[in-house]
Amino acid sequence: MNAPPSRLAELGAGPGAPDTGLLTVASVPASHVYVRHIAAERPDGVVRLPDPDPDSPQRSTEQRWWPPVMLDPHWIETHDFDVFHVQFGFDAWTPNDLRQIVDAVHARGRAFVYTAHDLRNPHHDTRDLHDAQLAVLMERADAVVTLTPGAADEIASRWGVTPIVLPHPHVVDVETMARHASTEASAGSSGGSAPFRVGLHVKSLRASMDPLAILPALVEAVRLLPDAVLQVNGHCDVLQPDGARYDAALSSFLRDAHERGELELRVHDFLSDADLWRYLASLDASVLPYRFGTHSGWLEACLDLGTAVVAPTCGYYADQGPVHSYVLDENRFEPASLIDAVHAAYDVGPQPALTVEERRGQRATVAAAHRTLYRSLT
Repeated sequence: MNAPPSRLAELGAGPGAPDTGLLTVASVPASHVYVRHIAAERPDGVVRLPDPDPDSPQRSTEQRWWPPVMLDPHWIETHDFDVFHVQFGFDAWTPNDLRQIVDAVHARGRAFVYTAHDLRNPHHDTRDLHDAQLAVLMERADAVVTLTPGAADEIASRWGVTPIVLPHPHVVDVETMARHASTEASAGSSGGSAPFRVGLHVKSLRASMDPLAILPALVEAVRLLPDAVLQVNGHCDVLQPDGARYDAALSSFLRDAHERGELELRVHDFLSDADLWRYLASLDASVLPYRFGTHSGWLEACLDLGTAVVAPTCGYYADQGPVHSYVLDENRFEPASLIDAVHAAYDVGPQPALTVEERRGQRATVAAAHRTLYRSLT
């Protein structure tokens, strides 16, 4: 899960890399958990500007950053920064909008960095717009970062760009990780057992998700296991008739299966971070129902908490960390592969979470690599 050592060495990355003054980064966004966790835990000379409040750009916000105010040539022309770094948030921007944004950054004599999280946008039904957006960002950025070697190879093949590969940092905060590790150690020493719990979280149904396609095989996979439970969680807006994005077919399938005792259905509104971490930690395995995508923060949270991941073969999830893979993409689904993956997770048993020390060490290395990259561009 580390970037190639040769590239990190080239960047001079390392927790002890020297500072030569403050660097101001306009990060789009700054308050997203990924961006917060690629920052060093202690001051290291990199200062990321706070996200302006979309309702009042004079204020900053740590909760509501969309639509990102910084993605505006006027904002770029009137604010001071050393590096402009785009991560997320440009879903609704046209390629021409993005071209003007990059040109505005370069007109200020500043560097433009893009981190390619998604090579197929999970929110877009089709890929045309995102492909056109990516073409602008890849071809005009002064540096491109991505999270996995597989994504880097695809970027090199499609755009002739060689990205810097830096792994996804922890998603769960280190205090929660430490508490979970302590709780797990106490539970292990006290003995006892519980059913093997497989989770499917249908959330609010991104375009990339296709839970109804995999549910019959998933029900069958869990039914064939001794002492196992399938738990499906979903948001009210999708699974209740008065929801804004109500999916009648999915809701009907889940409620009927729940009545038959084939799964446990839990319908609720958005979970807080604390509730989400408790939910993920309660699972033995979490199934990702994505028919397209690239990388996953959900997967990283599972690694933080010791929850096994059953992931589709689309994207580069297997590059991010250990997963049990099954065949699902935009063109095919192999039910037997899902059954095999769930059974493999069951056979392997509980997975140790990545330790706080491992995640903090990784974060320090990733933060230092970003700092050195920024310095190389200024």
